[in-house]
Amino acid sequence: MYKKIILIVVFISTLGHVAAQKMVSPNKLISVEFVDGQYQVKYKDQQVVTLASVGVTTSAKSFAFTNVTPKMLKAKRMKANYEMLSGKRQHCFNRANEYVLNYLYMNEYTPVRLVMRLYDDGIAFRYELSGLHEETLKDELTTYRIPEGTRRWMMRWTDAYEGFFPLTTTGEGKNRHWAYPALIQPADDVYALITEANIERRQSASSLKNEGQSTDYQVCPDRNEVSLSGEWHTPWRVVIIGSLADVVESTLVTDVSEPNRLADTSWIYPGVVSWVYWAYNHGSNDFNIIKKYVDMAATLRLPYVLIDAEWDEFKDGKTVVDAVNYAKACGVKPMIWYNSSVGWVNGAPGPKFRLNKPEDREKEFAWCESIGVAGVKIDFFSGDNQMNMDYCLDLLESAAKHHLLVNFHGATVPRGWQRTYPNLLSTEGVYGAEWYNNVASFTGQAAAHNATLPFTRNVIGPMDYTPCAFSDSQHPHITTHAHELALTVLFESGLQHLADRPESFLAQPQSVQDFLSHLPNVWDDTKLLGGSIGEYVVMARRKGNTWYVAMINGTDADKTVSIDWSRLKSKAKRVRVYADSGRSVAPWNVYETSVFPQSVDLKPRGGCVMILSEK
Repeated sequence: MYKKIILIVVFISTLGHVAAQKMVSPNKLISVEFVDGQYQVKYKDQQVVTLASVGVTTSAKSFAFTNVTPKMLKAKRMKANYEMLSGKRQHCFNRANEYVLNYLYMNEYTPVRLVMRLYDDGIAFRYELSGLHEETLKDELTTYRIPEGTRRWMMRWTDAYEGFFPLTTTGEGKNRHWAYPALIQPADDVYALITEANIERRQSASSLKNEGQSTDYQVCPDRNEVSLSGEWHTPWRVVIIGSLADVVESTLVTDVSEPNRLADTSWIYPGVVSWVYWAYNHGSNDFNIIKKYVDMAATLRLPYVLIDAEWDEFKDGKTVVDAVNYAKACGVKPMIWYNSSVGWVNGAPGPKFRLNKPEDREKEFAWCESIGVAGVKIDFFSGDNQMNMDYCLDLLESAAKHHLLVNFHGATVPRGWQRTYPNLLSTEGVYGAEWYNNVASFTGQAAAHNATLPFTRNVIGPMDYTPCAFSDSQHPHITTHAHELALTVLFESGLQHLADRPESFLAQPQSVQDFLSHLPNVWDDTKLLGGSIGEYVVMARRKGNTWYVAMINGTDADKTVSIDWSRLKSKAKRVRVYADSGRSVAPWNVYETSVFPQSVDLKPRGGCVMILSEK
């Protein structure tokens, strides 16, 4: 029998004249109310989502549900006010009303708390348990009820989080296992993005399943017998709520995550990376191929080059140290790839088994630091269980000790670690441009997928999509040149890996090369200026006093998109435009103007980038 912890809540607020059973956000736009045994989450008095049940179960003996007694409720005002080294903005601020509901089992005196925070842009809640005695987590009862007919964009779960977010209005289907984040539209101009944040040690990540009733999505921690003793809490369950712009611009995932734990961050520099794999799947064991990517990085003044898989099998008498030394001599910082050796191992590329044991990891990262490696890309993890979560934390801490940047691939999606360990600058967890290597179907779906990711996957953290390819990989792309260039601004990542061949980048007009040379990877602010999920996006990101505005068309037809310049409050006088010409021979239309267009005509699967300057 399992202990079943069911939280039955009677709300007593100490914040002003709030109704007895109702919790509210500081801006009073979001509320949570306990009605008929369920939590009703609302935005501007419109129903957003229902928490049909809450609680957790452990391996301890069973308790009668009626034995749960609320002890007390406290409410206090909270603020998140901190700096980020990468992300949507450097300075992040949010505020919340936090309600702590304390419970006590009558017979066993085991404290249980439900901590509920209502922020101005969403809610976050978690369970806190005390007095545990060598128990294991068995289940979580948190269930989001999403009515049939609700528009939603949800991805089927895979351990690498690589899939599409198709629009649907039903939870029916054969596979009812869903990944974070999950975006729903419960009402006109009301959106909610469901995810989680702040994975710590002794925790596993979770996902959603609606295997019973199609409307009920249960939070399911990865089943690997998470050990519990003493005090323990779950990660934060997060629902970002508001308009589409509110969701896209939110930093709620990092707002609820642990603060930066690194005493010294002066060595952490986000930047653009020259990347070999898209064009040469097995090119990182060839010194001459690596040399081409180093030379391109030097020519375009990119700070980094990545030496990808199989560098432990260099040809022609060369070694990875030769490649590292060549990059450093050219003023380019090298990064190198590792197999995590917990996921795909048999038949997988190497190097393998160098990071798993603490002593081996310490030796390897010390060697990286000694030869001048700036960062590591670690690939092929095996899911969301506690082992993988602890392993990722071990890797981040050890890498930071040796001044190494980190990019996780074949791994879980961001859950706030980018704040706690700012040396984590990017994470894959996305169906990205690498898939042009793998399947023909990506070609026809990429444009719409690209116009979906800013509203889904990229909301929760950095995304190593590996954008910007003007030539073709194994399977062709049919997005335009300006669409591809726009992705470098549209997709946020502290390490922005450029996918294309050196010959292709260096064949572009000097103006396009200059754009890549000056591309920021640290943004001071982010604004959504327009968009419709899967159809088009207009995104603005600010560096200093300069705004970069990226827009793409996700459809196969011409599209005119409107731009709301008022949201930028810019004093810009000039606009530099990178647009499609519509001609195959000369595909670019690059020009400057003092006219700020109220709308832009985009080609099918096309795009545009504008740089707003005050000079």
